[in-house]
Amino acid sequence: MLCFDSRALQVVERLRSAGFRTALVGGCVRDSLLSIPPHDYDAATAARPEQVLEVCSDFRCVETGLKHGTVTVLSGGLPVEVTTFRKEGDYTDHRRPDKVTFTGDLTEDLARRDFTINAIAWEPEGVADPFGGQVDLERRMVRCVGNADRRFSEDALRPLRGLRLAAQLDFSLEEDTSAALRQHIPELRYVAWERITAEFLRLLCAPAAPQILLEFPEAISQILPEMAATVGFDQRNPHHCYDVYTHSIKTLANAPPDPVLRLAALLHDVGKPPSFTLDESGVGHFYGHPKISAMLSEKALGRLRLDKATQERTLTLIARHDLPVEPTRRWVGRWLSRLGEEIFFDLMTLKRADGLACALPGGEREQIRRQAEELARVMVAEEACFTMKDLAVNGRDALAAGLRGPAIGQALRELLDQVAQGELPNERDVLMTQLDHQKWSLD
Repeated sequence: MLCFDSRALQVVERLRSAGFRTALVGGCVRDSLLSIPPHDYDAATAARPEQVLEVCSDFRCVETGLKHGTVTVLSGGLPVEVTTFRKEGDYTDHRRPDKVTFTGDLTEDLARRDFTINAIAWEPEGVADPFGGQVDLERRMVRCVGNADRRFSEDALRPLRGLRLAAQLDFSLEEDTSAALRQHIPELRYVAWERITAEFLRLLCAPAAPQILLEFPEAISQILPEMAATVGFDQRNPHHCYDVYTHSIKTLANAPPDPVLRLAALLHDVGKPPSFTLDESGVGHFYGHPKISAMLSEKALGRLRLDKATQERTLTLIARHDLPVEPTRRWVGRWLSRLGEEIFFDLMTLKRADGLACALPGGEREQIRRQAEELARVMVAEEACFTMKDLAVNGRDALAAGLRGPAIGQALRELLDQVAQGELPNERDVLMTQLDHQKWSLD
């Protein structure tokens, strides 16, 4: 039995009671058929936008896109996007139809949709499924409504949306749909980066992302051209059994579905092809590749229009992913202090994922990493000093000791490093003495 939020059903019933055929459509119906609780609700109706506003006047309504027939009705705080049954003209800008014609026919409205599993409608009388979406759900398949080439040419974001949907549901792509999708991937250039990034991050964090990314490397290279050189790049190294691109995807598969960790996993070795050298034995090396990876990734993340905090966190992980680990309080304290607690543990997670994607996963390096991570958790639980706010002295103390200007920050950072590494106790008298010594050394 299909299960929908009663607040969404209220909107459907209100329009139907006013004499307008209305159905829930799209993802909410698809997810309910898959026994997944819907999060977003869309409804299609024979009512024109102005009629929706009139009938639903006691709800809060937002005129989302009246030109295209859409009104968002808020029912008990739940947004329900209500769109008039419509047919669409050509998409000359690869983004939106040039012309929309309202219709009274639900089937005509479903015919304009992207994939069959999104072209299923629910009414109290039953399910309307003119394009076989329920069969495709059973087959676990993403298939275009009608002609696949036409569907993808209409909206240049649809190829990426199709990949995201397949990765999200762990579905395969129907043969004609897959072939047309590959042909239209270059048209992503017509799409705003904000729209691409939203779909791309959902794809990266989807359950079946690794399979889709391995099957469609051209899509990733279209979005991140920096990745193109990694596809099929033989590492010629006994520690690696995969080419650089496959290793990157395997690393992503071992990382939690967090956008920053998945981005860092995907891009951490993007600097390997330009740093590749062969030694006399024919073994490949990638000296300095973390720095090059960070430089290339900075361009890629900027193109994706990601916020500054996300970019900085991701770039730090990429730049430090090859950092040698020591399971000592000195090493752990130093890097907890320099990176901060969150990024330190993210780095440990990325290093684990990276190691599992190598020819010989685990081993001594993984054991050392695990020991360092366990030690870090112990030190955090002990409330050891890793941040400036935890230091027993501050800027006022440095001023009182006679330090001035940039010397204050430099002195406090040096003290924090020493305390975090266990070289000094976090005691005010001891640290004030050190500040006094630093003042004389600067003089």
